[in-house]
Amino acid sequence: MNSREDEEAPLVSGEDRKARPGKSYKRDVHILSISFLLIFLAYGAAQNLETTVNKDLGTISLGILYVSFMFCSMVASLVVRLMGSKNALVLGTTGYWLFVAANLKPSWITMVPASLYLGFAASIIWVGQGTYLTSIARSHAKDHDVHEGSVIGLFNGEFWAIFACHQLFGNLITLALLKDGKEGSTSGTTLLLLVFLLSMTLGTILMFFIRKIDGEDGKEPAGSSVGLVDSLVSLPRMIITPLLDIRMLLIVPLLAYSGLQQAFVWAEFTKEIVTPAIGVSGVGGAMAVYGALDAVCSITAGRFTSGLSSITFIVSGGAVAQASVFLWLLLWYRQTSGVLGTAYPLIMAAILGIGDGILNTQISALLALLFKHDTEGAFAQLKVWQSAAIAIVFFLSPYISLQAMLIVMLVMVCVSLLSFLFLALKVENVFTREE
Repeated sequence: MNSREDEEAPLVSGEDRKARPGKSYKRDVHILSISFLLIFLAYGAAQNLETTVNKDLGTISLGILYVSFMFCSMVASLVVRLMGSKNALVLGTTGYWLFVAANLKPSWITMVPASLYLGFAASIIWVGQGTYLTSIARSHAKDHDVHEGSVIGLFNGEFWAIFACHQLFGNLITLALLKDGKEGSTSGTTLLLLVFLLSMTLGTILMFFIRKIDGEDGKEPAGSSVGLVDSLVSLPRMIITPLLDIRMLLIVPLLAYSGLQQAFVWAEFTKEIVTPAIGVSGVGGAMAVYGALDAVCSITAGRFTSGLSSITFIVSGGAVAQASVFLWLLLWYRQTSGVLGTAYPLIMAAILGIGDGILNTQISALLALLFKHDTEGAFAQLKVWQSAAIAIVFFLSPYISLQAMLIVMLVMVCVSLLSFLFLALKVENVFTREE
C-alpha cells in the first residue's frame, strides 16, 4: 500500500522549487478536449442510433466492438508505451472514422470488420488519453508548484465536461437532420453520417497539434528489437500485476459498473424508454439532455476533487442518483401520453447524465492518484472492465427483459459502491496508522 504521499503530498521538495516560469499545459488540455468532442459527437450519436436504426445488426456490431475493445485493452498499455501517447491518440481516431463510414452501407461485411478494428483503436485512444492527461497534469503541478490532486481534478473536469458535450451537440444535430418516416422508418441518415464524418476528420487533424509528453520520445528506441522483445515478454506481468493490488481489486466493481450504466443508456434506455415515448427522432433530444447534465456535472465534480475523501463523497452521490432512476423504472414508471410522457424520459436522462459525469471524472482522478507508478496499466484495467461490461449488455440486450436488466443494474451499483467505500476506509486507515 502506498503512503499518503501517493494521494495528497506535493511532488516537489523545497530544493526543487526553483524560481522559473512554469510551462503551461492548459493549451494541450483544450486541444485534446475539443478533438475528442468533434470525434465523439459523431460516434456517440451514431452509437445511440445503432440499436434503433440497424436493429439486431447494430446490437451485435456493438457487442463485437466491445469484446474486441476488452481484449485489445489488455495489450493497449504496451502499445501506448511503444508508440507514445500522442501517436496512440492520433491512430486511435481512425477506428471511429471507419466505423461511422461503415454505417453508410450497413451490412455484416462492413460492420463486423469496422467493429473489430474500432475495438483496437478505442483501446489505445483511451489508454493514451488517460496517460497523456495524467502526465501533463503532473507536469503542470510540478512546474507551477501547486497541489497535484487539484490539478488532476481540474484537468479531468475540463476534459470530461467538454467531452460530455458530444452527447448534447451530436444529438442536437441528429434531432435536426433525422426525421421519422412512415411505418417506423427514418430519413436523413446518409446526410447525418456525412456531417459526422466531416466532424471526425476535423477532430483527427486537431489531434496532431497536441504536444508530445516530455521525454516520451526516448521511452523505446526506434526499431529496438530488444525493447520490443522485453516488452512482449513482460506483457503477461503487465496485465496481471495490477490485479494483485488489493486497491485495484476493490475498484474493479466500480469500473465494471461505469461501463454497465453507459451501455444501459445506449442499448436499453434509448430503445425501451425513449423511443416508445417520443420516437426515434426523440432519442437525439433525450441524449442531448443527458450530455448537457453530464458536462455540467463533469466540470463541477472536477473542481471539487482534491483527494480520496472528496472522490468518495462525490461518487456516492452519483451512485445514489442513478440507483433512484433504476428503482423508478422498475417499480413506478408507466408510459403515459402528453407532456408528462415526454418529460419523464428527459428527467431520467438528466439524472443518468449526472451520474455518468461524476463517474467519468472521479474514476480517472482516482486511478491517477492511486496508481501513479503504472498509469498506463491502471487505465488499461479501466477499459478492460468497462468494455467487458458493455459487451455483456449488448449481447444480452436482445434476450433479457428490461426488468431483469434493471435488477442487474441495482445489484451492481450496490456492490460497486460498497466495495469502493471499503477501499476508501482501508486506505484512510493505512494513512492514519502511518501518521
